[in-house]
Amino acid sequence: MFTGLIQAVGQLERIVFQGAAGRLTLTAQFDSPLQIGESVAVNGACLTLIDQQAERLAFDVLRETFEKTALAGKKPGDRLNLERALRMGDPLGGHMVSGHVDGTGDVRRVETAGRDRILVIEAENLMADIVPKGSIAVDGVSLTVVTAGPDMFSVHVIPHTWSHTALSSLASGARVNLETDMIGKYVRAALQDRRPPVPVTWDRLRNAGYLD
Repeated sequence: MFTGLIQAVGQLERIVFQGAAGRLTLTAQFDSPLQIGESVAVNGACLTLIDQQAERLAFDVLRETFEKTALAGKKPGDRLNLERALRMGDPLGGHMVSGHVDGTGDVRRVETAGRDRILVIEAENLMADIVPKGSIAVDGVSLTVVTAGPDMFSVHVIPHTWSHTALSSLASGARVNLETDMIGKYVRAALQDRRPPVPVTWDRLRNAGYLD
């Protein structure tokens, strides 16, 4: 579990595959040492740390994860948002993020509004779970949806978030990882699975043994 508050920005070194399994290597500095086996959200995708040599970190990555996320478009030198998994007692400063990317979106525009940036992102296949004032993780960053239409939505990014995350590297045409609000998905699933009420009739009461 994560919160969407980025703790470090790493730099991709390489991604190497052997069959269905691969290894993603990056360099990054965290405030405290990482432990082999712990989970780290890399641009919003939950990966497992398998090796650490000073600032060089290596993660297992499945080809399926790679191909279904925006990690597939990353090149050596690209910046990546990093967040360690929550531990008991950690503050929940953003919103609940699982690290399971729902899909990708394409940045259509990067606009300026005063000191803020506005990202307009196309994500037609995910719009059923994206609503104004709802939460969304964009490349692992917890943001609030401002507007939502049939196939696009927008988010505002404050100066601190812009300058302290890899979002500042985004431009029109960039592909981003998206994870929609976890609670909203559960609510929608519950409503879709709810069966319509069955009318009460004399025959039903009689068959159930309530009438002689």
